[in-house]
Amino acid sequence: MRRGRFRTAGAAPTAALVALLLAGCAPSPGPAPDAAAGKPAARAEVPDAALPPVVDRVPTTDRVVFLTYDDGAERDPGFADVIRAHRLPVTLFLTENVAGPAYGRFARLRSVGASLQNHTLEHRSLRGLPYAGQRAEICGQRRKLDSRFGIRPHLLRPPHGTYDTTTLRAAADCGVTALVLWRATAGAGGDLVFTGGEQRLRPGDIIAVDPDEPAGPPPGETTLRLLRTIGEQGLAVGRLEDYL
Repeated sequence: MRRGRFRTAGAAPTAALVALLLAGCAPSPGPAPDAAAGKPAARAEVPDAALPPVVDRVPTTDRVVFLTYDDGAERDPGFADVIRAHRLPVTLFLTENVAGPAYGRFARLRSVGASLQNHTLEHRSLRGLPYAGQRAEICGQRRKLDSRFGIRPHLLRPPHGTYDTTTLRAAADCGVTALVLWRATAGAGGDLVFTGGEQRLRPGDIIAVDPDEPAGPPPGETTLRLLRTIGEQGLAVGRLEDYL
């Protein structure tokens, strides 16, 4: 997605504005709508047209859905085997302080087709944090993944799915082209829970596979059960990065 530029309006300035400019006191913009504690966001020059979209599904007629995982799936030794055997183009969103000790496992997952994307440094809820804090979380993890894997992730899953306009501005400055949420979650057994709308899979749906079900089967087994559900509905698994 190309970042936009500001453009000046073509209309002539009003007499009141001319007077203000001559007096050296041109009006300043008001605070951002998501300002915390009554203070404007520290960064506000990114035009709204350049902010990354927030998506829980992709508008497409292709009969594909997308499998996404947050930190935790790598702890299942059979997960990489499932990804390789079925050639699944899954997307993993990584947090440094969770995934850092297991980056060797992620290298294996990446070698069998998994994509690695941004889930921030410390998994802090971003909404309400000042711009500097949000940028540090997002850009910091981008640098970590670049250093360890030579990749520059362009997709961000905000921790807990929470964000605000400051998040979008910080994300844009960190090279993010989309914030990725989900329209359905898959828990133990591959059962789907939808966030709203039609209670069945539709082309373009983004599925978040929960790797941390304490009493459920490991992520590899959950994925196999989910693949059966997807196939029964005449759908296949697509590569999210090819659509965003």
